[in-house]
Amino acid sequence: MLKRLMNDHKHIAVLLNVLKNKQMKLSEGESINFTLVRDIVEYMQGYAERYHHPTEDIIYAYYLTHKANGSVDKLSADHERVGQASSALMATLNLILSDIVVAREKLIIDFAEYVALQKQHMEMEEREIFPLLSSGLTEQDWQLIELECQKAHIDAPFFQKQEQQEFESLRAYFTTSD
Repeated sequence: MLKRLMNDHKHIAVLLNVLKNKQMKLSEGESINFTLVRDIVEYMQGYAERYHHPTEDIIYAYYLTHKANGSVDKLSADHERVGQASSALMATLNLILSDIVVAREKLIIDFAEYVALQKQHMEMEEREIFPLLSSGLTEQDWQLIELECQKAHIDAPFFQKQEQQEFESLRAYFTTSD
């Protein structure tokens, strides 16, 4: 299960690199494909915030309850901050795609904050949380956690081999250049 979360991080990092590239182009005054950016953020909201983070929260809550004896759950609060940054960026993108004028600076700031926060969050998990879980949980713990996570377990839609129309423009980006 921890391997799956690490794999998710690799996929998310690919998408964050695309967003960072788009943010840099925007900062330099170049035009970007806002639909692609919205699709990436929408994917992140749809998968990372609805499946990946809740799975991490279930695992970490189990760890706190059964192994940590009173540790504070900072992970859920961090997930909340990432979600808020995602919502702020999505709201700005939706305004732009609805032909509502938005200050370029606001978009650049929302963009930069979102990418930085996502990267910091994943780095913190990989540096602090995942090693803690790996060393602190037994095979039996993982089996119990697996039962709790069954409802949250799905494959990342974009990275599945089967075609799904919802993320077709995102797939097209990765097969052609933008």
